[in-house]
Amino acid sequence: MYLAIGDEVRKEENGPLMIVTGYASGMVECCWHDGYALQREAFRKDELVLAAAMPTSLAS
Repeated sequence: MYLAIGDEVRKEENGPLMIVTGYASGMVECCWHDGYALQREAFRKDELVLAAAMPTSLAS
C-alpha cells in the first residue's frame, strides 16, 4: 500500500483519524488532534490503514 503525505489513515481499525506528514527511518510520521493538543507519532506502514479504504461503519 502506498501512503502519500496528506493521506488520512488510522492505526488498524480503531485508532484516531490521522494525517500522514512524512517519512523518517522507514517509518510513517502522522499527526492528529486528540481534543486537547496536536499529537505526533511514527508508525510502521503495516500498522496503518487508509481511512478511505475502511467500511463506513468502522470509519466513524
